[in-house]
Amino acid sequence: MSFPWSTKNLPKQIFINNEYVNSKSGKKLTLNNPKDGSLIADDVALAGAEDVDAAVAAAEKAFPAWKKMAPTERRNIMNKFAELIETNTNAIAELSRVSLGAPFKAFGAFEVGLCAEAFKYNAGWIDKFGGESWPQEDGFLKIVRNEPLGVTAGIVPWNGPVGTIGLKAAPALATGNCFILKPSEKTPFSSLALGTLIKEAGFPPGVFQILSGDGSTGAIIASHMRIRKVSFTGSISTGKKIQEMAAKSNLKRVTLELGGKSPAVVFDDCNLDNAVMWTANAITANTGQVCFAASRVYVQEGIYDKFIEKYKEAMQNKAKEVGDPDAEGTNIGPLVDEAQFTRVRGFIERGQNGQGKLLVGGQRIGDKGFYIEPTVFVDVDPKSEIHCEEIFGPVSVVKSFKTEEEIMKLSNETNFGLMAGVFTQDINKALRVASDFESGMVGVNCVSLMFMVTPFGGSKESGVGRECGIHALRAFTEPKTIMVNMSY
Repeated sequence: MSFPWSTKNLPKQIFINNEYVNSKSGKKLTLNNPKDGSLIADDVALAGAEDVDAAVAAAEKAFPAWKKMAPTERRNIMNKFAELIETNTNAIAELSRVSLGAPFKAFGAFEVGLCAEAFKYNAGWIDKFGGESWPQEDGFLKIVRNEPLGVTAGIVPWNGPVGTIGLKAAPALATGNCFILKPSEKTPFSSLALGTLIKEAGFPPGVFQILSGDGSTGAIIASHMRIRKVSFTGSISTGKKIQEMAAKSNLKRVTLELGGKSPAVVFDDCNLDNAVMWTANAITANTGQVCFAASRVYVQEGIYDKFIEKYKEAMQNKAKEVGDPDAEGTNIGPLVDEAQFTRVRGFIERGQNGQGKLLVGGQRIGDKGFYIEPTVFVDVDPKSEIHCEEIFGPVSVVKSFKTEEEIMKLSNETNFGLMAGVFTQDINKALRVASDFESGMVGVNCVSLMFMVTPFGGSKESGVGRECGIHALRAFTEPKTIMVNMSY
């Protein structure tokens, strides 16, 4: 079957029970192209309560057979789906790029590849995610089974519209759950297009479904009495609402991967060029619209001037990579939409009013589209909003420090705790600092990266639970203890 979707033939219907159907709500989403503000579509389905109910009913019907399907058969379906994603990488990335603005070479190909790899990785776990047992010397054989939850859902963000599908749907489906995907209202097309591949891969009707919509759709999912788990990636404020709705409904299980204000601590004895490369890349990747971007850079005073000189140059060079996301050679595209553009510019304008000194950038690029220069502030007030709040754009703050004790205190004085980085050639110092960070993930001589095999997520208000590795499988299963009386 050929992949039918492109920017000239956009998927606009929801996908329920292996069929594309119109939403019963009658409401529509409107999307614009961030590179020039032009209208993409104003008739994309917005799923309402009836649509969610229909998807849940289909999932409940499909669940018993999917749960009991032979592991090899489920594995083969997931691997086939991964192959189809890889085969259609360019088209899927294009469907994201049209409303996200992320260049293919710098982000699109990586993100689609991440999704495919997540399905292959989790498919490999299907016959290896065993339970536990304890001996019966006390007269009872104890068996623990990992059982699927039933109907589960994932609400994915606009900044990683395809990659995050793999992180949520793949472990859910591998462990025998049915899964309902709710893409962001800002980037629905690549998600909706997957319906064609879901059907071709052989997923039974009702097992894997897609409901486009906005925050109202997400609220219906989070509040639904027959959905047993929701995994959400997005802002802290929305994550708190989802957790509240989950608790007030049926106490559904929740995984939350939320925001960050990640510190990178650069010591005098670091490899300076390496530290500059990682910190510059970390704040400009995907135009800074990354939850674990290194947006706070702390540099020890002995190399501060040298670092600033090289970091400024690196950011000026990054500015030259900003351009049309459809053009060959572009590495940095626009911000996702006007609302995000206005938000980021607001932070920059207020930052120049007594919060810090603008080192480089801060200006709009061109007169159309939502492009902005990579931006750095120095001499920043540690109580200011540009130092404390997540901006979610290509904006970082740099501050000097004297001692390890001083900078660890400042690094941890935040409610965020997603990612951190330490740059030093002293391994003892590196491991000591890594241990002291109040963060779910720490890079040593690197920052702002993840791996499929290790837990991904944050501490404090940066999240609840973990994605990736065996931790994702545990998040989509319930341990059941079976006790067998061996002595009656």
